[in-house]
Amino acid sequence: MSNVLACRNLTYAYPNGASSATTPLLRDIDAVFSGGRIVLISGQSGAGKSTLLHLLAGLLRPTSGEILADGQPVSRWLTAHRDRWRRRVGIVFQQDHLVNDLTVLENVMLPLIPRSGSPRYWRESSQNILARLNAGGLVRQSVSTLSGGQRQRVATARALVDAPDYILADEPTAHQDLDNAQRLGHLLQQATERGAVVVVAAHDRHVDEWLRVDQHLLLANGNLEPAP
Repeated sequence: MSNVLACRNLTYAYPNGASSATTPLLRDIDAVFSGGRIVLISGQSGAGKSTLLHLLAGLLRPTSGEILADGQPVSRWLTAHRDRWRRRVGIVFQQDHLVNDLTVLENVMLPLIPRSGSPRYWRESSQNILARLNAGGLVRQSVSTLSGGQRQRVATARALVDAPDYILADEPTAHQDLDNAQRLGHLLQQATERGAVVVVAAHDRHVDEWLRVDQHLLLANGNLEPAP
């Protein structure tokens, strides 16, 4: 059975004092993201694309409504249960959140360490995903020495190394040329072939050059609707 991530009557407003906005950023969103499909969410800067991905990933709690993963209300779970579920989620943030004191290989291995398996398996899996993202030659470097594009590829490798069931990618090619963007698109397509949910937020008008999209949604004025 493939994975399914869904929003039910999802509303999110900034906590008091966090924003001067008088209306919710997201309002009563109903959406279903099925495994085996790539969904693109576009919208203007500030429309709430990143916030929606953070809600889907369990990093934020809805103001009202809920997030369901395979029918389970993960947004209502206590922290410990939600943290365990998040091990099935790979997130590519706009900010890479790499650990500057570690090497590239050590950063990519981090999600694997709480799992079963040997250090050798962790290293081989990390080296493989880095090579597929054109970052195989960086394994021994400190991430503090990398360019913005290299850091983004390393962060993407870290998100994908454990073959997550849910992949949420926020502007994942903002610092990439077309060749490296297409490498990522190929990996995301392969993830759908094993039933993963893939949701990509991007406003790049040329996204169709690197990503085969099954569904395109537009986020505007707090609402998520099929793109025209």
